[in-house]
Amino acid sequence: MPETAPSDNLAAAKAATINEYQLHEGDTGSPEVQIALLTGRINQLNEHLKEHKKDHHSRRGLLKLVGRRKRLQAYLRNNDVERYRAVNARLGLRR
Repeated sequence: MPETAPSDNLAAAKAATINEYQLHEGDTGSPEVQIALLTGRINQLNEHLKEHKKDHHSRRGLLKLVGRRKRLQAYLRNNDVERYRAVNARLGLRR
């Protein structure tokens, strides 16, 4: 069995996340999908930073991702509270 490249695993995980959170076939830009993808990247960076505590450049990138997710959540909360609550519950986010 050939070993898969890490990029293949990331692409497969991203595709699975998109399929799970999309509202309709081909949906990749809805706030739910974007928030789910950002949450995955945030979790990966958190794990990286636990091991590499002095990696301040990645920490800044993490803060930018968290800010982007927060803005998307605010957009969703202002436009459709039920969808906002549903995506937060599915992802296990507090807010």
